[in-house]
Amino acid sequence: MRPLILSVDDEQDVTDLVQFHLTRAGCEVMTAANGHDALATVARRKPDLILLDLMLPDIDGFGICEILRRDAATAAIPIVILTAWATTDARSLGLELGALDYLTKPFSPRELTERVQKLLNLRKESAAHA
Repeated sequence: MRPLILSVDDEQDVTDLVQFHLTRAGCEVMTAANGHDALATVARRKPDLILLDLMLPDIDGFGICEILRRDAATAAIPIVILTAWATTDARSLGLELGALDYLTKPFSPRELTERVQKLLNLRKESAAHA
């Protein structure tokens, strides 16, 4: 079964790029262009991993991260922040709110794919030991 990734970004070119590379890597990719769509998508179909932009038109990525971490049904979904916001404060806050990784735009598609695969493998290993 292919891992399911949710890419949340209001820039269509970013979600297209993410979708192209992660699909080539064997993943199924869903997309959402804003926070409300992201939360609705997660409620319908829980992804194995979420790629989350911080600067969204409605709820910012920090808010989405908080909402997902407060809900027991979504608290364990790995979140990778993928954003143009490259400050150390933003990185620290994102990780503090429960993101497992933080990548800045522009990003290397190869690095993104490698990090996603690593987190998916870690999740699979921890589920096997549980």
